[in-house]
Amino acid sequence: MEKLTLQEEQAMLYIWNLGACFVKEIVEQYPEPRPPYTTVASVVQNLKRKGYLEAQRFGNTYRYTPLVQQSEYKERSVGNFVRNYFADSYKEMVSFFAKENKISASDLKEIIDLIEKGKQE
Repeated sequence: MEKLTLQEEQAMLYIWNLGACFVKEIVEQYPEPRPPYTTVASVVQNLKRKGYLEAQRFGNTYRYTPLVQQSEYKERSVGNFVRNYFADSYKEMVSFFAKENKISASDLKEIIDLIEKGKQE
């Protein structure tokens, strides 16, 4: 799975929210001032080329459908993040956020509860 630029990732977030959609609908998701239609169309073409979208022709336009699920992209992105910045250690990542006061003790307790609950299922 090829890495996305920030611009491509933002477009994919809108596309995942919309499901099958046209470029015009994607443009409408952006806050004002919206990017030009041609800019979004170019980003969408890049996403198609990278294998994130498929296109189905409707007259003189295309409807785009995600080929990669958001959960799949999130899992891979977080995995790459942990591998690249925390030596492939989720423990190191959580420790970093705790030291930086980005995660509270109550948040950590909730995470532990989720882990223990997952082991019981």
